[in-house]
Amino acid sequence: MDKLEILKSNTSEVVTPSECETLFIGNGQGYIGFEPSGLPHIAILIYVNKINQLVELGFHMKVLLADWHARVNDKLGGDINLIRESGNRLKNSMIYAGLSPEVEFIWASDVVANPSYWELLLQTAKNSSLLRIRRSLPIMGRTEEDADKDFSKYIYPLMQVTDVFYLNSDLALGGTDQRHAYMLARDIAEKMGRKKPVLMEMPLIASLKGRGRMDDFKKMSKSDPESALFLTDREDDIRRKIKNAFCPMGITENNPVIDIMKYIVFPYYIKYLEIKRSEAHGGPYTVKSFRELEERYLKSEIHPMDLKKALTEILINIILPVSNKLNSD
Repeated sequence: MDKLEILKSNTSEVVTPSECETLFIGNGQGYIGFEPSGLPHIAILIYVNKINQLVELGFHMKVLLADWHARVNDKLGGDINLIRESGNRLKNSMIYAGLSPEVEFIWASDVVANPSYWELLLQTAKNSSLLRIRRSLPIMGRTEEDADKDFSKYIYPLMQVTDVFYLNSDLALGGTDQRHAYMLARDIAEKMGRKKPVLMEMPLIASLKGRGRMDDFKKMSKSDPESALFLTDREDDIRRKIKNAFCPMGITENNPVIDIMKYIVFPYYIKYLEIKRSEAHGGPYTVKSFRELEERYLKSEIHPMDLKKALTEILINIILPVSNKLNSD
């Protein structure tokens, strides 16, 4: 693959691909922010591997540990000490999972200590409308009603846009739920005399419990331990959670087992998948790509329990080395 194909691989969207060509000339600056809000779960592996790819492409990547943002969002009771502890756990989990040593970690509390940050935030606010800020509230899992009761919630999207500008980012990396804030940054960049950041959206993984009400997509959540695989989980936790995971026969949409295979396992950890099926049920076989897995699963040629057993062994090998280090800290 060429550089652009590597950059776009395993993403949900890149806005815009044509703008990426100039990023390979010189030292591109990349940014991603994480709100420390509990135990790190398996989706972190998507970002660790994508960040490593970007480093290999020549980007200087910065990871913002957004402790102030978590405080605004009332995470961990708004206790800054617990938030900082969570941030350190997140940082260590990424390092233990193989994050490039060239990545720079930055604490939001250090950034906001600079008066120029707040001057830039004020400029961002003056170029934003209340309507656009309201549309950005889903980035923090909040509704307009939440913000109307606590005005600090409106500051959160402004802080995220300011982070992009303050860190001089050519590329902003985040989940699909970050889109509104990053698009706001793109929309107001020229008015503020700032470079327009490329937006790279990464996929979300469905909850192990399956869909939410009205069959809406429901992502893994730190607040619901049985909905997510944590990087601190022990072997018995991994086995139990995958065994109980939502995985309907012949359906791949909103299927967390398929999501983990698609976005984590195949892109970064395996080239082919061994299904160890008993001789009574046809014997073992090899799946050579995710596309083949998806096609065969849609045709109900792969049983959910066989897929779960295969995934369990792979995840034990991926998660346990990280978990053992985190749990021994």
